[in-house]
Amino acid sequence: MNSANRLPAPMGLLIDRDKPLTFSFDGQTYQGLQGDSIASALLANGRHLLSRSFKYHRPRGPLSMAGQDANTLVQLPREPNVLADTFNLENGLRVSGQNFNGSLDNDRDAWLGKFSKFMPVGFYYRAFYKPRGMWKVWEPLIRKKAGLGVLDLTFQPEYYDKAYLFTDVAVIGAGPAGLQAALTAAEAGARVLLIEQQPLLGGSLTYARFDIDGVRGEQLRQELVSAVQAHANIQVLTQATCNAWFADNYLPVIQGKRLYKVRAQQCLVCSGAFDQPVVFRNNDLPGVMLTSAAQRLMKLYAVKPGQRAVVLTGNDDGYLAALDLHDQGIQVAALADLREQPGDPALSSALAARGIACHAGTTVYEALHEAGMRHVSGVELRKITGQGQVAPLGVTLDCDLLCMSGGYMPVYQLLCQAGGKLDYDDDNASFSLSGLPAHLRVAGSVNGYHRLDNVLADARRASAAALASLDLVAEQGPAVLVPETPVNVPWPIFSHPKGKEFVDFDEDLQVQDIINATRIGYRDVQLVKRYSTVGMGPSQGRHSALTTARLVAAATGRSVGQTGVTTARPPFEAEKLAHVAGRAFDPYRQTPLHKRHVEAGAKMMPAGIWQRPAYYGTAAQRDACMQAEARHVRSKVGIIDVSTLGGLDVRGPDAAELLNRMYTFAFLKQPVGRSRYALMTNEQGVVIDDGVCARFADNHFYVTATTSGVDRIYQQMLKWNAQWRLDVDIANVTAAISAVNLAGPDSRKVLQKVCHDLDLSAEAFPYLAVRQGTVAGIRARLLRVGFVGELGYEIHVPARHALALWDALIEAGKDYDIKPFGVETQRLLRLEKGHVIISQDTDGMTHPAEIDMGWAVSRSKPFFVGRRSLDILEAQPLKRKLVGFSLPKGSAQPLEGHLVLKGADISGNVTSCEYSETLGQIIGLAYAAPDQSQPGQRIPIRVEGGEVVQATVVSLPFFDPDNQRQEL
Repeated sequence: MNSANRLPAPMGLLIDRDKPLTFSFDGQTYQGLQGDSIASALLANGRHLLSRSFKYHRPRGPLSMAGQDANTLVQLPREPNVLADTFNLENGLRVSGQNFNGSLDNDRDAWLGKFSKFMPVGFYYRAFYKPRGMWKVWEPLIRKKAGLGVLDLTFQPEYYDKAYLFTDVAVIGAGPAGLQAALTAAEAGARVLLIEQQPLLGGSLTYARFDIDGVRGEQLRQELVSAVQAHANIQVLTQATCNAWFADNYLPVIQGKRLYKVRAQQCLVCSGAFDQPVVFRNNDLPGVMLTSAAQRLMKLYAVKPGQRAVVLTGNDDGYLAALDLHDQGIQVAALADLREQPGDPALSSALAARGIACHAGTTVYEALHEAGMRHVSGVELRKITGQGQVAPLGVTLDCDLLCMSGGYMPVYQLLCQAGGKLDYDDDNASFSLSGLPAHLRVAGSVNGYHRLDNVLADARRASAAALASLDLVAEQGPAVLVPETPVNVPWPIFSHPKGKEFVDFDEDLQVQDIINATRIGYRDVQLVKRYSTVGMGPSQGRHSALTTARLVAAATGRSVGQTGVTTARPPFEAEKLAHVAGRAFDPYRQTPLHKRHVEAGAKMMPAGIWQRPAYYGTAAQRDACMQAEARHVRSKVGIIDVSTLGGLDVRGPDAAELLNRMYTFAFLKQPVGRSRYALMTNEQGVVIDDGVCARFADNHFYVTATTSGVDRIYQQMLKWNAQWRLDVDIANVTAAISAVNLAGPDSRKVLQKVCHDLDLSAEAFPYLAVRQGTVAGIRARLLRVGFVGELGYEIHVPARHALALWDALIEAGKDYDIKPFGVETQRLLRLEKGHVIISQDTDGMTHPAEIDMGWAVSRSKPFFVGRRSLDILEAQPLKRKLVGFSLPKGSAQPLEGHLVLKGADISGNVTSCEYSETLGQIIGLAYAAPDQSQPGQRIPIRVEGGEVVQATVVSLPFFDPDNQRQEL
């Protein structure tokens, strides 16, 4: 590492000088420091060329040093397209360039830039479709050149997860505005979540200069950060990106390998502003960077960005950056101001005192370069004579660093996603936001304030408004704002006869490309975006949207305010599929009987959000425990906790009508005191849930639903009835009611010992009947159902009485050797009866005919949800069918998901499979082709290791086909 490129303390807020790291880039070994990014470490070693551009393979180096551009995309062994300016350096890390032919330094495809006039914007739309058939010739060549990086096909998925956060106020951005807003809200008693994308709190306070002396920024940062970190009401997330805004302040926040799902009552966006480049010839060379990037390199990483610099600015911040460069030993050859004079005259004096020449009303017309274009070597300065016009002659200066800032554009993406409108004032080149939801506010630079005192005052104002909506009062009085000097110049764009003045670095788009798009007829900025692909690269228009709007406005004779900027859509930055697919942390619930299950030695398992006993015994004894429990239920009596079943009370004059419309069966004439199987489909005719509808009175139904589906079914009922407006009340009583199922030949005998006010005989209480009575002195609803295929009773009681009910039944069953059984055993027993489990034996496309549920669909009623789709589906030939199959004991046992074959094709998959000791064979359910579904046919199933077993299709149910046992 070249120590001459490292600056002394206090520079380097992020690095640890005592912890050197070794890494390699393109096969060459380098040394960095703990806290470096890949880019900062390479620049510290004098390496500026990090990547090649997408289209012309031009050399590129860091532009923003904040992950806001695609200039630093590199390849890691396991991941392509990594932003080197934000990826933390690791010891032993192997990094390489990408998108080059030959080597990064000597790219054989760099000649493409010399033929740019033959590849104008949109040329591929018009060049490759003729003569007829030529696309087949061009396609492989284009595909070979297109694309960035190389995927690691041996990559093993890593652990990602999700978590949930709830807060009174979410503050997006921890710059001066965000820190002040968070403190104001927290001091008033609000719970605050502060979200910052960078590793340090402070935003611009960590790198920018705010006064000539250069002391205020760091002092204010330490003061605000200390106060925030010490406040009990503030939770801080650093290196976290709020990636979108959705309705009601739903904020997906990505931090590392976790996706936080945040809900906030009030949201304050203090996201700041993006530094904007100036457009001139060769403005993309390595060594040409934003002024904020150079300041980040010095303040955060103690890296000297160059030896001799030129600063090009359209605001006073460029002067302050020049002072920073000078103070760190970098020779500032000149400062070129796009304006005629700075807003603060003292800045000119400060530069003059340091011997820095200032060129007013001047721009860089062209950046000069060394051989191979690997680095900037100088600039040509010319006086500005009009909009985009310069004098015919200028002055040339040598430099190895060019810092530029054409102004600032608010980080508006989240706000426009919320429905806000970004407005532009052409007279003073300023932005404003309007149309935001009432619970979303902005403060600081994103709101158009750049002077530090104004930023802090605006933050207090916005926070006070949010507090008022929470019925809280801010301690400080109203904010006072003072006039500001404009920070943007109206036209920082200077086209060159030789081109290569880049508007969009991601897509290698030049000024003429945007103008040509308008000449072809694409006058709307949204159409220009789609035709030219401007703003569609990784940077998503952060540095090209404003320039594009200006060019389109000028080319079409309109103002920028009339033209507008391109639409901002989520996500704010690229997110991995792993974040979306990562494990979700569900609510954890236990039934009131959980303690009894643990005492009995249950092996617990998740069922939806609930914990349920899988079986009673150790994991090593799973199969033996299941078979023993199943044998006991078949021969004696067992008891299972079914409290997790969804429970819905439906009451009112239209209760039967609602169920008649929601479910496929008919319920209008269902007798009181009877239950009926209930199958539900969605509008596409897909099976989504099932349960039992028990009618206890003309206007009262008690409906069960699946454990994992009840919340969705409840929502569906509410949604549909909001349209139908039936006279009915729907209550989700799942948590209020607990239930147990007594099952087995002796279940009636056990129940008779604790239920004395009901006649439990088969004649008085037949199969599918329902009754209300008392069990062990507890008011209960009793349902005679047979999911496991045995004489059984579901007993539903208020949840607070569940333990008493369980204990009473266990005591009453001692004479009959009652034993508890678990969910895994229940699933084996139901499989023997051929009963399907929704979402296990069905999927997102299953309709009733495929699972032989046509008997559960009423053909006489005119409507139910999904009826029209079902009629269409049933009029078509079946494409698959759920069948039962069996295999001899000792065969290789199929697992759920194993494939059913038909010749060389896949015709289905296994959905359930277990060994049944009762039947002495392996049994299961699987989808197969219709012509494979006849009993007695053999279907091949590919199992573990690629072995194919020949299963026999069996008529369902496997056990007790006449249902004699459950109707005793």
